Amino acid sequence: MLDREVLQAAATWYVNLSAAPGCEQERKAWRNWLAEDVRHAEAWTQVEHLQQRLSLLSPDLALPTLADVRARRRAVNKVLGLLLMASAGGASLLAVEPLSSRLAEYRTAKGERRELQLADGSQLILNTDSAADVHYDSELREIRLHRGELLLQTAKDPANRPLLVHTPQGSVRALGTRFSVYSHDGRSEVRVFEHAVEIRPGSAPERVQRIEAGQQAAFDSQHLQDITPLADASDAWTRGMLMAVDWPLPRLLHELGRYRPGYLGCANELAGLKVTGAFRLDDSDAVLGYLASSLPIRVRYLTRYWVRLDAA
Repeated sequence: MLDREVLQAAATWYVNLSAAPGCEQERKAWRNWLAEDVRHAEAWTQVEHLQQRLSLLSPDLALPTLADVRARRRAVNKVLGLLLMASAGGASLLAVEPLSSRLAEYRTAKGERRELQLADGSQLILNTDSAADVHYDSELREIRLHRGELLLQTAKDPANRPLLVHTPQGSVRALGTRFSVYSHDGRSEVRVFEHAVEIRPGSAPERVQRIEAGQQAAFDSQHLQDITPLADASDAWTRGMLMAVDWPLPRLLHELGRYRPGYLGCANELAGLKVTGAFRLDDSDAVLGYLASSLPIRVRYLTRYWVRLDAA
C-alpha cells in the first residue's frame, strides 16, 4: 500500500495539472516527479485508473474555480480521499456496477459492440458498455438488459412464445419487430424501426403503451412518457457511426463519451455551438480533431482519460 504522502502528492499534481493543462513548465516538473521514484509512477497509475472509472474532477471543479487556493485544496482532498479508499482495498468505491451486471452472460466494454445470434434466430446487438442475460424456456423468451443499449431483430418463433426485454425500469414486449432499448440514469428509451412493441413500467404494469414503427418513447419504473417521432439514423451506432443534425456541442460530447473512458466535456461558453455530421465511433480522437479544425475551439488533453474543449 502506498503511503499517504505519496498519494497526496499525486492528487496535488493531478489538480495542479487540471488547473493549468497548457503550462509546459508545470508538466515538465510533473514528469520529473514521476521519474524520481517508482512509487510516484504507481500513485499516478492509481490516479489515472480512478479517473478512468469515476471521472475524479467533475466539470464544475475542473477549470476556472481551481484558480482559488481553497477550491484547489478541496479538490486535492477529494482526490486523496478516493485514492486512500482504493489503496486500502475499498471495493465499494470501484464496484459501482451492480453484481448482476458484472455477472451478466453478455457484456461489452466502453467502445465495444457485440453481435449475437440467439437460439430462435433473433439477432441481438449490444452497444458500448452494456450487459445482458438471455433466458429461453418452453413458454417464454426473455432478455434482461442490466445496463446500456441493445438492438433486437426478432425472428418468428414456431412455438409463438412471447419475447420480452426487461430493464431495471420495466419491460418491452416485441410484436414481431426490430427495436432498440437503452437503459440509463433511471429510465429506459425505446426506439421502434419495424412493426411495434408494448412497454410497461415495472411498478405500474397495468400502464401499457404501444409504440409503432417510426416512433420512440421513454419510461421509468412508474411513468410512461409521450410518444415522439423517431429521429433519423437512430440505429447508426450498429454500423459504428454517430449521426448528428444541428446538435448542441455538449450533446455530441455526451454521446461520444459513451464510447471512451474518462471525462469528456466542454466549457460553458461553448454550449451554444451546433454540430452536424457523420462521425466514427471507434475513433473519437479523430472526431475531436475535426471539431477543433471546424469550430472555434481547442482540445486539451490532461491524460488519456481527461479531455476538455475550450474556446480557441
